[in-house]
Amino acid sequence: MEHIVLHKLVLIVISGILCHWFAWRFKIPSIALFSIVGLLIGPIFHLVDPGQDFGVLLEAIIKLALAIILFEGGLNLKFHELTHTGKAVKHLILFGLPLSWFFGFQVCYWIADLSFSLSLLISAILVVTGPTVILPLIRQTRLKARTASLLKWEGIINDPIGILLAVLVFQFVIASDFIALNKITVLYLLGSIAASILIGFGGAHLLKFTFEKGHVPEFLKIPVVFATVLSVYALSNLLQEEVGLLTVTVMGITMGNIGMLIIYELRKFKENITAIVIPVVFILLTADLNLDNLMGLNWRVFGFLFGFLFLVRPASVWLSTIGAGLSWQQRIFVSWIAPRGIVATSIAGLLGLKLQERMVNNAELLLPLVFVVMFSTVLLHGFSIGWLARHLGLAGNANEGVLIVGSHKWSIDLALALQKEGVPVLVVSDSWKNLQQCRLQGIPIHYGEILSESVEEDLELADMGYLLAITGNHAYNSLVCSVFIQHFGRNRVFQIATNEKKIEKKQLNSSFRGKVLFEGNLIYKELILQYIDGWRFQRTRLTEEYDFEALKDNFKRRLKPFIRIKSNGELDLDFSEDQSQTNPGDTIISFSYKI
Repeated sequence: MEHIVLHKLVLIVISGILCHWFAWRFKIPSIALFSIVGLLIGPIFHLVDPGQDFGVLLEAIIKLALAIILFEGGLNLKFHELTHTGKAVKHLILFGLPLSWFFGFQVCYWIADLSFSLSLLISAILVVTGPTVILPLIRQTRLKARTASLLKWEGIINDPIGILLAVLVFQFVIASDFIALNKITVLYLLGSIAASILIGFGGAHLLKFTFEKGHVPEFLKIPVVFATVLSVYALSNLLQEEVGLLTVTVMGITMGNIGMLIIYELRKFKENITAIVIPVVFILLTADLNLDNLMGLNWRVFGFLFGFLFLVRPASVWLSTIGAGLSWQQRIFVSWIAPRGIVATSIAGLLGLKLQERMVNNAELLLPLVFVVMFSTVLLHGFSIGWLARHLGLAGNANEGVLIVGSHKWSIDLALALQKEGVPVLVVSDSWKNLQQCRLQGIPIHYGEILSESVEEDLELADMGYLLAITGNHAYNSLVCSVFIQHFGRNRVFQIATNEKKIEKKQLNSSFRGKVLFEGNLIYKELILQYIDGWRFQRTRLTEEYDFEALKDNFKRRLKPFIRIKSNGELDLDFSEDQSQTNPGDTIISFSYKI
């Protein structure tokens, strides 16, 4: 029996990772694939029965996974993002959440014809949006900073609040059989919430203190953080059921904003953990669905779904954001984009099990109804977010922009050539003198040290798809590339060689730097000297008659092809590796000297 359960768990883990890969490869929401896989291996083919296979451990697995997911989400929240969105976030949380609960209750009670108590519970669960869905969609769509920040903060802050609201509704309306909310009960509830916030805040500062004083060795810091997250979650849950989820969210937000030196490694570790935890939990939940309950949903479910998609969310957003400083484009966008994710489905699965144990009428409908909303919103919002963002002017104009780190004569000439071809460029340097020439040429600039936290906070990278680190310092270029690999991807960060090819290879392993332009055959000093001699970047559009070979013949040996802009607008910065793949309509940006 143990071997069978082990094999089933391995099947779930492997399926989840494959879903992640397919979602990345084909640009589709990963959570939709998790749902499909869960249905296939669960109620359709009966390969996995989570309730029977994992027993009482199923609830514990889901709870701990939620704690990790919400903590990781909190780490991604930066207070500086509230500079421009703080008022709107406050409106969406203070006014939008209760409005969403109120309107959602009306839909559940009057349209879906659910009981009063079940309507209160489902509408409470569905006030949350899914940060585990929204964050990948933001990265994929390359939303502009303000809109992305708004969706991110709303999703992550609303999650623990929505869960707490759902648990309170469950306890005071359903499980407690309409118990009276006396003064002592309310004070205890408020005290539990306040205590949970203090525990999360204190836990983060305690970790910072112990790490800075050297009380924990480097190799144990990440495990200690992990153990502390689970500990504060369990401790807070002793005060009030599931209030620990609020604690870990507060702890994550605090750790992400108090300048902990370990935060970069911690974010990478948590991203890797959640990449495994999310598909496992979601597949378990969907595999535990009863197919008869899904197929038995009547016509009222369509009205229920329509109400949440086109009435509840738009009404709550438009009313709550009055006077919040949002444009009508942003309000339309936020009114539509509200995918539910693993948090809503997980809490529905947990509470649904408890309701069925208490023999509550229609309790078996809780998870299927939430699942229908989740699956529909993930598909509809996931596949429409890019189109809507572009048409409302809220997304980057292109994914082919170039972020150039280093300002000197030939990099300015390169930026100007790219800009004239319609490629968005941004030149970053900590030398104001070197940036003056860029300003005179009309090239967008950003003054400051790119590795500093303040510059990273202010950079608008929605249009940027590539990074070129082209200073004269090899180690610095490598460091910049390694930091931005997480944002651009390893195949989109490049650095100029600063020494001869043989020496360059001995300096740093490729895992610690970006890809080297021209495979190291063209070095920084050579470009500087040739620029002084009169070499310049120029643009050449290839045709049937004037192909790449004709271009090289025209310049003899005084031409170094640098970048190819394909006819469809895509950039090829690996052009030097294979110069045979040129086509009519391509534009070659070359460094050349014409006699």
